[in-house]
Amino acid sequence: MDYTLPTTQFTYDVNQNQLFKKDENNYINSLSIKQLNTLGNASLLDIYLSTGNVVEPHIHQNATELVYCIRGSAVVSLINPFTNELLNFPISPGQVANVPQGWWHYEIATLDNTHLLAIFDAPVPEAIFGSDILRLTPANVLAHTYCLDENKVKETLSPIQKTVFIGPPADCATQVSPAAENMPKPNSQPNAQPNAQPYVQMQYAPSPEHIYPDPINSSYGHTPNTAYLPSESDYTPYTVQRPLIGNGWRY
Repeated sequence: MDYTLPTTQFTYDVNQNQLFKKDENNYINSLSIKQLNTLGNASLLDIYLSTGNVVEPHIHQNATELVYCIRGSAVVSLINPFTNELLNFPISPGQVANVPQGWWHYEIATLDNTHLLAIFDAPVPEAIFGSDILRLTPANVLAHTYCLDENKVKETLSPIQKTVFIGPPADCATQVSPAAENMPKPNSQPNAQPNAQPYVQMQYAPSPEHIYPDPINSSYGHTPNTAYLPSESDYTPYTVQRPLIGNGWRY
């Protein structure tokens, strides 16, 4: 970059770039290289939440996210793909929780007027949101894949018509602040990582109780649709090790 140009930017008001607004107490402002061209390999989200509001489950496919609590408190929850554990990390002012690149995660405010800063090691953070996965994946595919009733899937997911960002949506008919017993439970050592060897994904053949035939789901009377089943030549049994991509997700 040529820092002598008159277009060089060294300062910016993040309040002028709102990514999403649910209401006066729940909104997200953003800053990336699109607003500040000298920023380099960094970006941030300025997040404001009231109790029970959730930055919806999502992944950042191009960046690690460091969540810093400025005011209030929140629980940062993530799934470790190497241990298949759901981890809940409560943070209060001055504390951080780190979400590695590509890991499924979400944040829930546990106090009103919570203010979080999410910092990324990418010039523009990218995201894939749970609401988009649910609304854009055909209901018949979800029903077939997970042996569910297609009509119930359609009915359940029909209110999701756009990216949620902060949930519950403002027009949610049943929106209430969650009871304390329904909030994520912190790990026994909230500021310690589990005693697991990092970046190792062990793959095992399933035990007999986890080997399923092509079943009929007694709840729904569902049978697999053969139109979705791969030909035998394309099928790789679960017991065969498959390559891993990214941070451990199978493809």
